[in-house]
Amino acid sequence: MMKRSTALIALSAVVPYVAAHGFVSQVAIDGKAYAGNVPNNYQGPSPIRLVSDISPVKGASNPDLNCGLNAQLAELVVPANPGSSVEFQWSGGDHQKWPHNTGPLMTYLASCGSTTCDKFNGSSAQWFKIDEAGKKPNDDSQWVQQDIMNGDSYTLTLPQDLAPGDYLIRHEIIALHLAVTKGGAEFYPSCTQIRVGGNGSGKPTDTVTFPGGYNDSDPGIFDPDVFDAGAKYTFPGPPLSNLASASAGITPPASETASFPPEGATATGSGSGSATSATHVASPSASAGTGAVGAASGAKGQCRLTKRAASNNSSNVNRPRHYSRIMRRIMHAS
Repeated sequence: MMKRSTALIALSAVVPYVAAHGFVSQVAIDGKAYAGNVPNNYQGPSPIRLVSDISPVKGASNPDLNCGLNAQLAELVVPANPGSSVEFQWSGGDHQKWPHNTGPLMTYLASCGSTTCDKFNGSSAQWFKIDEAGKKPNDDSQWVQQDIMNGDSYTLTLPQDLAPGDYLIRHEIIALHLAVTKGGAEFYPSCTQIRVGGNGSGKPTDTVTFPGGYNDSDPGIFDPDVFDAGAKYTFPGPPLSNLASASAGITPPASETASFPPEGATATGSGSGSATSATHVASPSASAGTGAVGAASGAKGQCRLTKRAASNNSSNVNRPRHYSRIMRRIMHAS
């Protein structure tokens, strides 16, 4: 009976989603909001690198693990400072809310080095982890990701001793509803280009590359106990860097819906230290750290869920293509 209950919980985490993938639709830095383009639907300049599809990256060795499916260089490099607040708003497909509720959120930074981030190929980036959020502190049967599913945003502060320069912020959700099978984890990385002012001098520890920072067999990526209430979760990847966020957590949904600046415009902001005006380049065309890998490479083997039919007749309901496989496991387990 216990096996049957666990299997039914796993099934319930998969079946309800009708637009079961998503993306970062907006980023706000110190209250200034920037719109993100809907995947494969360029609408205007943004600091968020455009990806080709709302589908997840599959496989820890996939080059798209860097910044998302076929991620493109973004036009804007927007101002920030050490200690700046950064708010991420996630959305699902078809203008719906983020569809998953199981798995961690993790955030990394990487210096763009001697080039500006609008020209930086992220495949060579050295990433350091500044934040991680898993299960809720006061209820280990629920994940922080549940609040993202409810429509809330996630806000963190940049490290206080962050040195001036251009950085990529790699904010990521790993959806674990299929992680009971090795290779089942769904990665949703997103990269935002910022220019940090101030006079910090910190040098990060524990850097990794993507791909390279994860393995498909890592605890926290392959997790047979993911639906066991009270099971301890182990975050994948490196430990938090010496340069870490001082505060982070769930915040109310973004109060401002950003619009895109006109083509050819520049975004400006006030920041201490070095100049913090955002740069602007032409519409994105160059690959941002994915080589020749296209959307199909990231989507291979992914969980593709279809919409439920409006009718209440169960014979008319479209089910995920892995529905029968899951049901066979449930019947076998029972």
